[in-house]
Amino acid sequence: MAFARANGIVLHYQVLGNPDGPALVFVNSLGSDFRIWQDIVPAFLDRFRVVLYDERGHGLSDAPPAPYTIDDHVDDLLALLDLLTVDRAAFVGLSVGGMIGQRIAVRAPERVLALTLCCTAAKIGTPETWAERIAAVENGGIEAVVEGVLQRWFTPSFRRDKAEACAGWRNMLVRTPAHGYTGTCASIRDADLTMDAGRIAAPTLCVAGDQDGSTPPDLVRHTAGLIPNAHFELIESAGHIPCVEQPAVLSKLINRHLQEVGLV
Repeated sequence: MAFARANGIVLHYQVLGNPDGPALVFVNSLGSDFRIWQDIVPAFLDRFRVVLYDERGHGLSDAPPAPYTIDDHVDDLLALLDLLTVDRAAFVGLSVGGMIGQRIAVRAPERVLALTLCCTAAKIGTPETWAERIAAVENGGIEAVVEGVLQRWFTPSFRRDKAEACAGWRNMLVRTPAHGYTGTCASIRDADLTMDAGRIAAPTLCVAGDQDGSTPPDLVRHTAGLIPNAHFELIESAGHIPCVEQPAVLSKLINRHLQEVGLV
């Protein structure tokens, strides 16, 4: 485990793989930490310098008082990459991680070699739905929303056939600091990246799970349509966290995208 103070907070991170390869940064979803990438990362270690980290409010990183903004998350990641002397990287972001990736691609386009946006969109949910979730967590903790979240995260077959794994991911979710969770909920609530999407110049792949209850395929496909020359791919038998349910398929899609832009 490694820790660094970046943008005024302590972030938990890990650097793996080929120190001489191009950087490949993975950005986690709301309510998770970088362990969600554990079955994806091995496919890239021989060619890439892989950077993993826990966003503010998640995992072993600091959880400052809520609320947060997407730009807070962007500032954290850019500061961490500065400390790691990573000038340019390919980014893979899931859900809010994908929103962070979109924003970096607009704020610091010179740093983005390629972008994979997984189960995310330029705008996710409504202020009302996020207000309801924030209130539920403030009143009853993450336990108050956990079952609904898991239904959106994973397909019925995964929850049935991989009950032990589902229980473990549930543990990860409920152990997220409540104010870290609600702080990041607020960052999603307040983010509308629709205008940003048309300004993304990096080669972009948008990926959806066919049974995703948080960012349904049509929403992800719509975002792909906003980004110049973006490609869209659908993963079958996957909910909101395909890096857990379908890691081999997602790894293949990411690898092909990186090949197409000349990074492999």
